[in-house]
Amino acid sequence: MKRLVSGIKPTGDLTLGNYIGAIKNFVKLQNEYESYIFVADLHALTTGKVNSKEFKEQRESIVALYAACGLDFHKNAIFYQSQILEHSQMQWLALCQTTLGELKRMTQFKDQASKLKQGNGTEKIPTGILTYPTLMAGDILLYNPDVVPVGEDQIQHLELTRNIAQRFNKNYQTNLKIPQAIVPKVGSKIKSLNDPNVKMSKSQKNPKSTIYLLEDPKSAYKKVLKAVTDSENKIYLSESKPGILNLLNIYAGINDLSLEQAAEIFRDSNYKDFKEEVAKAVKDLLIQIQTKYQYYLKNVDAIISVGAQKAQLLAKQTINNLQLKIGLYGENDESK
Repeated sequence: MKRLVSGIKPTGDLTLGNYIGAIKNFVKLQNEYESYIFVADLHALTTGKVNSKEFKEQRESIVALYAACGLDFHKNAIFYQSQILEHSQMQWLALCQTTLGELKRMTQFKDQASKLKQGNGTEKIPTGILTYPTLMAGDILLYNPDVVPVGEDQIQHLELTRNIAQRFNKNYQTNLKIPQAIVPKVGSKIKSLNDPNVKMSKSQKNPKSTIYLLEDPKSAYKKVLKAVTDSENKIYLSESKPGILNLLNIYAGINDLSLEQAAEIFRDSNYKDFKEEVAKAVKDLLIQIQTKYQYYLKNVDAIISVGAQKAQLLAKQTINNLQLKIGLYGENDESK
């Protein structure tokens, strides 16, 4: 069976965008791939200090949400990134295959760097933001996967990962797979409800712009009814109608439809009826997830214990084989 790896960072509460753009995709693929799905808690440290208590709660919440959304922890290895020390070890090996110029050219680094530049022109950029892509590369290559589900904003980082794998194979005659991206056809970028030109985000300041998986379903229903659209009152697919496209994306993502199918369903509907149907789909989804969530929240330790055990075996094997090829210490090292 081919292998898959992916993870979500525990910074803020998970959103409908996380579900449609990532978790639902993991669930769809779990019968086709041997899956390693982790909570990317080391990535959450890249910008500096975290609140320890909230951080722990957010990590546990993501594990419970993975399971409540349909990820079978008996089939998938679900674990914390920080449980497997080889993630940090693999990052160092990956980092040494990159150049400073490559890392500085990463779009996300440039965006973050511009936001963090001081008024007097000096830079106070956490090193973790610069080296973040090499930790992501380490996360991936550690499990030698065939595919990696990613959002469009992570494609550049995956390209760097592929380059690093090719360098290992060329420089040390390793046999790392060159992972392929899986980008969902629908829902890879769910947008803000009050500004459909920007991505729905855990960090958005206006709570009306985002639907959280653990919020009151009635509140989510009302948010959808108030979502920004346009004044035309006609439903069809067009880049000039970002608000309508966003709601169609949400409806299609929840109901496993293509955008074209969703648009056809509502072709003769007015905006009021359309929004009510989308709002109902969102509300029903949240109720379904939240009904299971509390049960899994009480069983987080059991879930990650099973997952980490499986992940650890593969991670150790990958690191050992790489280190032997490079000339570092490894099991069966004849120099011992």
